[in-house]
Amino acid sequence: MADTGLVIVALIATTALIRASGPVILGGRELPERATAVISLLAPALLAALVMTETFRGEGSELTLDERAVGVAGAAGVLAIRGPLVLALVVAMALTGTVRAL
Repeated sequence: MADTGLVIVALIATTALIRASGPVILGGRELPERATAVISLLAPALLAALVMTETFRGEGSELTLDERAVGVAGAAGVLAIRGPLVLALVVAMALTGTVRAL
């Protein structure tokens, strides 16, 4: 239990240090426009990487194609035709559930 508490305290301290380092380093100045543009692209790239690794990751470093891939493909199709996000989620759930049932 003591190890768990120590890890939590270390994570809190590290998070506070990382969050405080930005304003301290910048000193109230604005980020350059190019840096702001790159930072704004990080969230979608990380989300796409998370979706892909959770969808296609198998045991170890193995690539797996299963019913989750069908759901992601269906959601991508809905989003490609500019459909709403909620519809993409419903299509992904329905396709994945249908393929799993079969």
